[in-house]
Amino acid sequence: MTDEFAAHRREAGGISYVDVGQGPVTLFVHGVFTNGRLWRNVVQRLRGHGRCIVVDLPGHGHTPPIGEASLWGMADAVGTVLTELDLWDVHLVGNDTGGAVCQIVMARHEDRFASWVLTNCDTEGNTPPRAFAPVAWASRLGLFRVAGPVVRWPALVKQIFRVGYRNPAQLPDDVVVDYLAPILGSRDAVRFMERLLRSVNPQLLGRVRPQLEACEVPTVLVWGTADVFFDIEWAHWLQRLIPGATDVVEIPGGRLFFPDEFADPFVDTLEAHWKPV
Repeated sequence: MTDEFAAHRREAGGISYVDVGQGPVTLFVHGVFTNGRLWRNVVQRLRGHGRCIVVDLPGHGHTPPIGEASLWGMADAVGTVLTELDLWDVHLVGNDTGGAVCQIVMARHEDRFASWVLTNCDTEGNTPPRAFAPVAWASRLGLFRVAGPVVRWPALVKQIFRVGYRNPAQLPDDVVVDYLAPILGSRDAVRFMERLLRSVNPQLLGRVRPQLEACEVPTVLVWGTADVFFDIEWAHWLQRLIPGATDVVEIPGGRLFFPDEFADPFVDTLEAHWKPV
């Protein structure tokens, strides 16, 4: 796999992560079918005046399919990085499934966080989103087990990622290949993803609702408005749920993976959110 931050790659408890820069810590969590490279453009902007820690969740990127194949297992992985690096006063940022993972992590470790940013992501009642159903069915039918060769054709992979990117043709070939190759590249990886997708249901995050309803950590919801999976209504749902949530910031035209394509306005929003913290 290609890695623009290879010199900064580390491991904690089997979880691969990138650790770049010095200063206030921001921890980034991606979702399914991507990896830490989703945040590459954001990190390039922030690395000069803060410490960016970017995890690869189990079964994605450089982290093998270890632990429990569930949102709770993913949260365990993030918690491992938090505790082994002894991180405090952290700014937590999550996207897609990673936003759901962040909700669990926040419920477990609220005292470690200075602020919280959720982008388009799963919520109670929308896990997984309805538009994701074809992917879930493909998994149940075993289609992932024969999909490995698709990574040989980056142009085709980019078409698949049109659901998450506004201009996927502009993505470097190695980025989209690195998103899918670890997931489809081995029998263990495919089975891990199948178990993960089978484990989710709309009420799953209800288990952390009491903690979220009491969460006073300063929170902002940054939402791409052109996402077919997570409508802006879910940002406002989270705003009503979390007492610490102040604003919903819209990224016009942004799709699911907008932090990659719209890094500049996203970083501007992050920095504005962090100023009073």
